[in-house]
Order: sequence, then structure tokens, then C-alpha cells
Amino acid sequence: MKNMKFLGIIFSGLLFIHSSCSTSNEDTGAQLMNEPLATDEVTLTDQQIKTLNITLGKIEKHELSSAVKVNGVLDVPPQNLVTISAPLGGFVKYTELLQGMKIRKGQVLAVMEHADYIQLQQDYLESKNQLEYLELEYKRQQELATENVNSAKVLQLAKSNYMSMKAKYEGLRSKLKLINITVSEIEDGEIKNSIYIVSPIAGYVTQVNVNIGMYVNPTDVMFVIVDTDHLHAEAQVFEKDLIKLKIGQQVLITLTNEATPRRANVYLIGKEISSERTVRVHCHLEKEDTDLIPGMYFSALIETGDHEVAALPESAVVSFEGREYLFTNNDKNTYRLVEIKTGVTAAGYTEVILPDHVDQTASFVTNGTYALISKLKNTDE
Repeated sequence: MKNMKFLGIIFSGLLFIHSSCSTSNEDTGAQLMNEPLATDEVTLTDQQIKTLNITLGKIEKHELSSAVKVNGVLDVPPQNLVTISAPLGGFVKYTELLQGMKIRKGQVLAVMEHADYIQLQQDYLESKNQLEYLELEYKRQQELATENVNSAKVLQLAKSNYMSMKAKYEGLRSKLKLINITVSEIEDGEIKNSIYIVSPIAGYVTQVNVNIGMYVNPTDVMFVIVDTDHLHAEAQVFEKDLIKLKIGQQVLITLTNEATPRRANVYLIGKEISSERTVRVHCHLEKEDTDLIPGMYFSALIETGDHEVAALPESAVVSFEGREYLFTNNDKNTYRLVEIKTGVTAAGYTEVILPDHVDQTASFVTNGTYALISKLKNTDE
């Protein structure tokens, strides 16, 4: 019995030791994977260089076009977006509009009716008749005044009555014109109980907020019409990139689900910074497309110009743990890792900014950099 108890103690101890060793090995392996590279050089054999297709190149001067990445939406200028309201309140008698309908300029959008329209026409006819009488009375008092028959007070009263009625007449006439009622038809005895709401522009209906029988106030939005013939792109540019922009710069706009970018140019640059630290930039499309819709999102590149920089092929630069590196060729088969900064990337080349201790005329690996970084990491581990 004592021997069995002793063997159990030994077995438990062995399990504890094995568990401790396993945990230690796992921690050590994870630590090695997260540690930075202990060496920055890797040496290859001639056969490895051939197999990995390692090629070398020198830094060259290239004209690279830098670009600012932006996002935005398609929009229309204010004169191409019209909100339709009723000049005077009334009930909707007729409308056939639906969202998406194409509208021509001057087309009837809705017919409104209300008793106030009839009263307005009656008031106009009465003021017109009274104006004719008061005008004659004023002229008669002027003639009498020249003959010293009446007093200046009577003449002044006649003039005041005439001018007051004339102002009322002109005001009613303007109101009738505002609701598209022709005064000549009223003067011929035709009193209308309804008015027509017409479109001031050609375009497409984007909002319909009324129905037949509905009462509409002058402040209510009945319809919204958009003319898409002159869409523009409103881009949001961050404050830090604003200094790079100029009027006339080329813009490549890519709409959602489109592979081919559309060309545009910078037309206006806003003068106000939003709470998100962005500025609105107004861009004009080179080719207008009536199939596009205001509000569509896009991404774009604003080309800010070409400038000469020190560059290597994109394949020369390798990213590792959030940093950028190059490999220099010190000896025949030895390559050393060098941390650098990068700038503009365009046309297959990347601007490289070397630290001061690196020779600008050195040879750099232009192909096989990721194979080298993998070899270097494996060597380190």
C-alpha cells in the first residue's frame, strides 16, 4: 500500500514537470515570433539567388504625379434644384406626378382650388372699377383747382383716395399673376375657381409630397424637381491636403460599382472648414451623363501635379511590421535590410527617402524582397 502511494506521488510530479516545460516552450515560441529581427543581413548561395530571381537596381529620378484621395457625392447647382410650393394655400384638385417622371419646363404639375381664389378675383375687379372712378374724380378736382373753385384739401383727399386704390389694384394684380391667373380673362368676366402649378424648369421629379384632396399651405413642399443635365461632384478634402489643391487640376472620379473612372476638374475650392476638418471642393465632370442621380457616392483622386523624386520600382519596397524597408547589396551574395520612408507611388515606381548613412548610389534589390525578408526572419528564428 505504501509503494502504491509513493508511485502516485512520483507520477504527479512528472506530470507537473511536463506541463511546466510545455508552457515554457509555447511562451518562448510566441515571444520569438513577436521579437524584432536580431540581424539585418542575409547571405544567399548563387543557386538561391538564381532560384529567388534576385535582381538589383539603382535609385533613379522619376517624374511622379502625386494625388489626393477624397470622397464625396454627386450634386446639382442651386438653379437646377427646384422646390415647388403653392403661392396661396388650397386643396389639391389634380396631379399625376410620380417620382422619376421627366418634366418639361412650363408643364402643369398640379391643379389647386379654394374659395380664396374666387374672392381674390372679385376684389381685383372691384378695385379696378373703383380705380377708374377715383382717377376721373382726381382729374376733375385738378381741373377745378386750376379755376380756384375747390379747396386744396378737397384736391388732396381725391389724390389720396386715387393713389390708395391704385396701390391696392396693383397688389391684387401681382397676386393674380403669382398664381398664374391671367387678368385679361378676368376682365372679360371669366372667374376661375382653380389655379395651375407649373414647373419653372425641365428635369425629373424626385419628391412627391401631396395627394388629391390634401390641403397645402404656402410653406409646404409639394414637389422637388432636379435638372440632371449639369451634375457636379462635391468632394470633401481634409484640411492637411488643402494646400496641394488648385483650380483646374484633373480629378479621376470612381462611382460605386464602376470600374472605369470618370474625368473631371477642380472648379471651386471652398473657404470654410467643417467640424470634421474638411473643405468642400466643387468639381465639374468633363462628360455629363443624365443617367446619374444626385446623391450618388464616389471616391476620387485629385492629381496635384508631377515632380521629380528619387524612386525605385514598387517591388523594391517591402513592408514589415508597419515599417518600410529596402535591401542593399553590400557584397556579392550578402544583402542588408535598411529602414526607409516612402512618398508618392505612381506608374509602378515609389518615392524613397533614405537615411543619411545609406549611400544614395548603392545597389538595391528590386525583385525578391519579400523572399529575402522571409529568409531573414527564418534565419533569426
